[in-house]
Amino acid sequence: MPAGLRAARRLCTTPRLTHVGADGRARMVNVSDKPQNARRTAVASGVVVLGPVAYPLVAHNALAKGNALAVAELAGVMGAKQTSALIPLCHAVALSDVQVELALEPERHSVRVRATASAVGPTGVEMEALTAVSVAALTLYDMAKGASKAIRIERVHLEAKSGGQSGDYARSTTAE
Repeated sequence: MPAGLRAARRLCTTPRLTHVGADGRARMVNVSDKPQNARRTAVASGVVVLGPVAYPLVAHNALAKGNALAVAELAGVMGAKQTSALIPLCHAVALSDVQVELALEPERHSVRVRATASAVGPTGVEMEALTAVSVAALTLYDMAKGASKAIRIERVHLEAKSGGQSGDYARSTTAE
């Protein structure tokens, strides 16, 4: 282990990384001793800035590929269900519910994507909510890229989570 990393670990007063073993190698967290009946929920969001050319096509369902908003919502749900196949150290989670909502923001020529994931089990669903937002946003990009290459995906983040050992979390409005 590099000396700088050893020094940083000694000085670190924040909680340790759960997916890193004592040897510094990545590892899957053992959740077998955690409560199997804990209710967990996570909410994530992000923004897809379509721009003045692609936005009206999405808003008025005029894209050649079809209804981008409906397809993106479905893709987000499908993405949440595939999280453990996409993110190497994530556990497979028996999701109870996934909701993906897309809201048009005409003043910014953008679409806000918001996902809520819920489960009852030993591990959280933050990654599932974040994956749902990311896949929905990427799907919007894919469906509208023929109209504009300047589309941006911004501010994908966890808004809130409840349940679990680390307790509840709500992102403050001043958080970066």
